[in-house]
Amino acid sequence: TPFRRDKKRDFASGSGPELLRAKVLQALMTEGAGPRASGELPWRTSFGAGLHLLRHQRNDEVLSALARVYVRDALARWVPSAQLVALQVSRDDATLVLRLRVRERQTGVEVSVETTREAQR
Repeated sequence: TPFRRDKKRDFASGSGPELLRAKVLQALMTEGAGPRASGELPWRTSFGAGLHLLRHQRNDEVLSALARVYVRDALARWVPSAQLVALQVSRDDATLVLRLRVRERQTGVEVSVETTREAQR
């Protein structure tokens, strides 16, 4: 998400809503170290939200509650400048859908982010 090339053959850098969205997605979608994984980033194995642990689990209310906790904790730890404004967790068959709104504390910039995770029926 955060890495793309600009027209000057360099990595593009974002600001405002684009940067906030990239930070949030990076924190939520990175696989952190846990009981079944050693972490996706070798230089910081604990970075991530742990949402990968929700795959292949029963898609029920408990899974939704765990997703809420994982998102809240990951943002507090890895994107402390972001304030979680709203978080909706819904289930669509075997898919867990996360919709969140985040506001940057210093600037007031607000973004909406949606992501999905496959779960078990």
